[in-house]
Amino acid sequence: MTLSAHGLSVVRAGQAILYPTSVCVSPRDRIGLVGASGSGKSTLGHALVDDLRMQGHVVAYVPQSPDEALDPLWSMAFHWREAEKALGLRPGAADRKTLFSALKIEGGDLRKRPWAWSRGMQQRFVIAMALMGRPNLVVLDEPTSALDPVVAAATMQLLDHCLRESDTAMILITHDLGLAARHVSQLMVMDGGRIVEQASTEDVLEHPKAPASKALSAHRNWLALPC
Repeated sequence: MTLSAHGLSVVRAGQAILYPTSVCVSPRDRIGLVGASGSGKSTLGHALVDDLRMQGHVVAYVPQSPDEALDPLWSMAFHWREAEKALGLRPGAADRKTLFSALKIEGGDLRKRPWAWSRGMQQRFVIAMALMGRPNLVVLDEPTSALDPVVAAATMQLLDHCLRESDTAMILITHDLGLAARHVSQLMVMDGGRIVEQASTEDVLEHPKAPASKALSAHRNWLALPC
C-alpha cells in the first residue's frame, strides 16, 4: 500500500519553515531525505510522521540520539513494555528475540538502565522498539550522528538486514551523502523548506541538477566514509 501525504507545511513565528510539500512512499522504498542544516528535512520528516499517523498508518520514528527516546531513570525492560503498550500489543507479543538477534543486542541486560549499555547498543535498542510493531514506514532522523563511524556503519548494515524481508519502507534523513549512497535507492534533496530535486540516488550523485544537489555532491570525499 502506497502511503501519501499532501500539502505538508509548517509556519513558525509567521515564517514558513516548510512550504506545501507532498510525499508518496511505496512498500520497501528506501528514500534518503538530504540537505544542508536548516534546509527543512527534519521538519518535513516530523510533519510526514504526524500526517500519516493521523491517517491511521503505523509509522515509526527513530531520533538522532537515543537520549531522546530513553529515560535514564528507567530500565530497558520498562522502555520495551511501554513501547508494547503504546502500540496496543500484549506483553511479549513483539518478537523481541528475533529483533535483538538481528540487531546484535541479544546480550544486553534489560534489567539495567540505558547508561549501562553502550551508545551503539542503545540506538539499536531504539531501532528495535521502532520495528516491533511492523510499521508501514520507519523514519530515521540522523540515526547515526551520535555514534562513531565504525559503530554507525555496523548499525546501518544491521538495519538493512532487518528490513530485507519486510515490506516496511524507510526514509533516512541525513546530510551525510556517504550514508545515503550506501543505504537508499532514491534521494529527495531539500533546500529552503522545499524539495528541489527527487531522483534515483545514482542520478542525483552523478548528475545533480539543482544548485543544492550540486553543492552536496561536489565534495567526493564522502565516498571514502565507512557507513
